Amino acid sequence: MSVPSRSQPRPATDDPSGVEGDAARPDPSRDTGPERAASTADAASVPADPDTAPDATLPPAGDGDVAPAGQDNGGGAAAGQGDGDPAPDRQGDVDSGPDRHEDDSVTRPGEGDAAATSSDGGDRAVSPGKGGSDPVAAPDGDPAGVPQDGGTDDARVGGPRGRLRTVAGAVTTVLAVLLVFAVLAAPNRLDQLTPTAFLRVPVEALAAGVLLLVLRGWARRAAALVLGVALGLLAVVKLLDMGMSASLARPFDLVLDWVLLDDAYGFVTDSVGRAGAVGAAVGLGVLVLALLVLTTRSVLRLARLVARHDRATVRVLAALVAVWVAGATIGVPVADSRSSVLVGQHVGQVGVGLRDRQAFTDELAADAFRDVPGDRLLTGLRGKDVVLAFVESYGRDAVEDPQYAPRIGALLDGGTRRLAAAGYAARSGFLTSPTTGGGSWLAHDTLLSGLWVDNQQRHLTLLASDRLTLNGAFRRAGWDTVGVMPAATAPWPEGAFFDYERYHDAAGLGYRGPKFSYAPMPDQYTLAEFQRRERATKDRAPIMAEIPMISSHSPWAAIPRMLDWDHVGDGSIYRRPTSVAANPSDVVGRSVPQVRAGYRQAVEYSLNSLISYVETYGDDNLVLVFLGDHQPAPMITGEDAGRDVPVTIVARDPAVLARVDGWGWHAGLRPGPDAPVWRMDAFRDRFLTAFGPQPPAHAAPPPR
Repeated sequence: MSVPSRSQPRPATDDPSGVEGDAARPDPSRDTGPERAASTADAASVPADPDTAPDATLPPAGDGDVAPAGQDNGGGAAAGQGDGDPAPDRQGDVDSGPDRHEDDSVTRPGEGDAAATSSDGGDRAVSPGKGGSDPVAAPDGDPAGVPQDGGTDDARVGGPRGRLRTVAGAVTTVLAVLLVFAVLAAPNRLDQLTPTAFLRVPVEALAAGVLLLVLRGWARRAAALVLGVALGLLAVVKLLDMGMSASLARPFDLVLDWVLLDDAYGFVTDSVGRAGAVGAAVGLGVLVLALLVLTTRSVLRLARLVARHDRATVRVLAALVAVWVAGATIGVPVADSRSSVLVGQHVGQVGVGLRDRQAFTDELAADAFRDVPGDRLLTGLRGKDVVLAFVESYGRDAVEDPQYAPRIGALLDGGTRRLAAAGYAARSGFLTSPTTGGGSWLAHDTLLSGLWVDNQQRHLTLLASDRLTLNGAFRRAGWDTVGVMPAATAPWPEGAFFDYERYHDAAGLGYRGPKFSYAPMPDQYTLAEFQRRERATKDRAPIMAEIPMISSHSPWAAIPRMLDWDHVGDGSIYRRPTSVAANPSDVVGRSVPQVRAGYRQAVEYSLNSLISYVETYGDDNLVLVFLGDHQPAPMITGEDAGRDVPVTIVARDPAVLARVDGWGWHAGLRPGPDAPVWRMDAFRDRFLTAFGPQPPAHAAPPPR
């Protein structure tokens, strides 16, 4: 038969203090009979707050098992509490535990002279067995007060292991506080992640503290669980925003951007290999899971702390509220509510997406060129081969930022002179792209359709429509339309929307050389193969070709060298080290200056490929339109760099450029700082208008 120990709850009495007088208390060393067991059963009926009552999964705290305040009592739990936090300071709770004194010493009811003094001067309770009674069975069947690891009471209470548990419990609590604070106070942009960003009082922490303070029992635990999971999700959203702002200079769209994760995986695979991409994906998955688990456990731990120290919690919350209100009143940025604002913005994305779908559908229906017959389209370019080249990551900063403009500007100015010597002229301006840092297809959509396509929903809606694209206008007017897509390494059925009569993807271009980071092949090879397969053929119709220049795509690591056009061949020459201008062994570990130098060098290569192509294969009927698809990532430009990209038209026939004289574009390949800027979606209509039928120069005025 199990004999109750002195640490078990005392029976309720009429004594307001809940503690019987000495005369009424039986001697536990002699009283082991049924009366004692009955009193214990009565005490068990006294209700207790589940957040403050002793943890039922722990052994009763007998004389030989008294843990110091905050000591982990096995598995990270303090004596009778379950998480290593001190006893409750709430008045009116049933006091069935030990008396705690100001010096943090512990005396259990009825101990009296049974307490012994440890060798280091602290109080150590005598094991129940030493008083002559049988050891008390713990709930798990083990005798209370008997160390389960075979050690001594001293080791469990005042020895090194006991002190270690005490320290571990305190450290865990501090870490829980820091994690909760860090998630709430952290910004959602990497450029704002500074030490001063954490000198704030998050209003969300104050609200959560009040909620946990007023709730009791299971309601408190349920609220803590929900808050912990929500906090973990908030951390994940902030990390997604940080990644998106660093790459595309905008927050993550929780409705539309999930498809981009697949593109990101493909980009990492192309840049550093499949093993690196798999490792990155697994690491991100583990990080997300760890955040959800750690934030939930942290909030649950702090909820138990609030329950046991409610009066202290009230004082702390009152002080923080005063600081928050004072900061908000005088304008000091200590009063923080950014997390609430962020959540509101992301929740609002759902409604914005639904409204935007309808607005874009209305825009699709309005098209001034939908029913224009082919003989009334592009009459000013009859007989010309028109090449539309998108230069990856070629933004305004490339021609204006002091880090890049001296070299790239010199290349463009030199290219203007080289082409002028071959009889060509050029006009240049700027277009504002719908994207930055990535999402090239959004820029292609916008320029070719004449609609502002700045998100994935608009992209998919456009592809499902019958909108007339610039390619489609050329095809309707009698051109052979060609798509040359060197980065298309998978089937792309959506390409049918762009009205390509012929389509060359990476496999169809027959490249036999090595990859250059992201780019499956160099730009010079792409242009050489386009020339051989399309423009060099005889008895053909005029060609309109769309060609992305991808050698300037991030990560700007492996960069080819310009070769003699006759030596390009099937691309196997690029296996020679002399055909490679740069190829760092550590793509990921490069410094920011090294990445920026690689960007400049890559853009120079792509632009030089186009200039050299016109020099080598140009004729009177070649018209080249080249532009950037978007600015590079903020790592290259800095934050808030804008979305403008250069655009240039090159032609030998003066009549072609005469059609765009009214645009006000600057002469040459490099637009000046004050060159006109249009939105990219304006280009299609302006281009079709400029090169469509023109009224006679001296037409008689209409009769009145």
